[in-house]
Parts: sequence; C-alpha cells; structure tokens
Amino acid sequence: MTVFRTSLRRGIWGIAAWASGLLFFLPFAWMVLTSLHSEPDAATNPPSVGAALTFQGYREFFGAGTGTSPWPPLINSLTASVTSTLLVLALAIPAAYALSIKPVRKWTDVMFFFLSTKMLPAVAGLLPVYLIAKNAGMLDNIWLLVILYTSMNLPIAVWMMRSFLAEVPVEILEAASIDGAGLPTVLLRIVAPVAAPGIAATALISFIFSWNELLFARVLTGVVAGTAPVFLTGFVTSQGLFLAKVCAAAVCISLPVLVAGFAAQDKLVQGLSLGAVK
Repeated sequence: MTVFRTSLRRGIWGIAAWASGLLFFLPFAWMVLTSLHSEPDAATNPPSVGAALTFQGYREFFGAGTGTSPWPPLINSLTASVTSTLLVLALAIPAAYALSIKPVRKWTDVMFFFLSTKMLPAVAGLLPVYLIAKNAGMLDNIWLLVILYTSMNLPIAVWMMRSFLAEVPVEILEAASIDGAGLPTVLLRIVAPVAAPGIAATALISFIFSWNELLFARVLTGVVAGTAPVFLTGFVTSQGLFLAKVCAAAVCISLPVLVAGFAAQDKLVQGLSLGAVK
C-alpha cells in the first residue's frame, strides 16, 4: 500500500511537472507556428491552425524583398552580450571570493550596497546616462552598451557567485596556500573548476539579460550600434503589425539564447540549485 501511494504521488508530480513545462512552452510553440503562416492566415481571428505553411516571414527577416539585413544588429548583440558577460565574470569572481572565502569587514553592508543598485528602476537612470553618453561622444557606440550591461549585471553576478563560492571547501584552499599557490592560481585552478556550475549559471543569466535588454539600446543607439531587440521593434511600422514577420524575427532572435540555455542546461540547473540542499 505504501509503495502504491509513493508511486501514485510520483506520478501526480510527474504529470504536474510535464503540464507546467508544456504551459511555459506553448507560447513559444505558438509563435513558431504563427511565423510559418502567411500574413492573412496569421491575422485571422480565431487563428488558423491548419493553414498552409510558408517560410516567407523568415525570408523577409533575412532581407528578401526588403533590403534590410539582420546581421549587423545580431553581431552587435553578440558583441555586447559576450563581452559584457566576460567582464562580469572577471569582476564578479574575485569580488565574490573576497566576500565569501576571504570575507572583508562588514561584508553584509557590501552585499546590501550591491543589491541596492538594483532598486532604482532602469528608466529613472535613462536621462542621466543619455546626457553622460552624449557629452562623452559615445552615443550609438556598442562599447557604451558593453559598459552599461557590465554594470547592470555585476550586482546580480556577485550575489550569485558568493553563494556558489561559499560552498567551496576551505580545506582545499588552505592546502593550496600551504603549497604556495597565489591568488590567481587559486582562482583559476581551484575555485573555477569547483564552482564551474555556478560560473556557467551566472554567465548564462548575464548573457540572457544583456541579449534581451531593450530600453537603453533603443534610446542610446541608432544605425551603427543597434541591437537585435531594437531591430525587432522596427517590424512594427505605421502600416500595421505584420504578425507572421514579427514572429519569424522573434524566433530567429531568440535562438541564440535558447541554444545557449539548452547547451548549458545541466550546468544551469546544478548551479542554480547549488547550496539549496545541505
């Protein structure tokens, strides 16, 4: 009887987990299906599920008949996201090391300071950032976005990395110190391999936040440094909303994040759950 109840409970939880997963996956699946329809079929109400499929939306996204290429915005997004993520890791890991393994004085105040930087709405800092960028001559510059994304993601990365590095056994670090290992050696050869799941999770979240950021990219960039989300907003024109084309563009722009998440899903789950179970 006990075995039956246990199996029944596991079955119910399994069904609930699959239902939740499908519920979250359904909007993306619907977006993919809509992107494969023609504009008249995509605009029908209710939507025409069994309509003929076509790749016209994807062809128009890649410039067929429009003359606009998505590659410069995609390259800008990739440059800003990857570079800022590397900078975030380079700064967050030593900071988290100092706040966890080699704790500084009043480290709780330091952590609260990092957290307090996220309490201000992003739109509240938009005008000062715009004026600073304008006076510095950095408007429509991809490196301005790199600096902004690094500063925006660094507090979250420090908080995440501190919880990950707090799980590193102190005995290993003490043994390395006895063997004469310096701080760079400790970080690269000991801390990094042990905290690899946490580093992967932090990097992936920083990459996603940078890739999806729209507000600052929309205001601070133009023709040269426009990113993929900014390019996506260009499909909403005065002529109306072309749903199939917008869905095709959204699918293509979402693919890098989806591929990165799928490739690092084991590290992401392991990293986000690190320290949750003692």
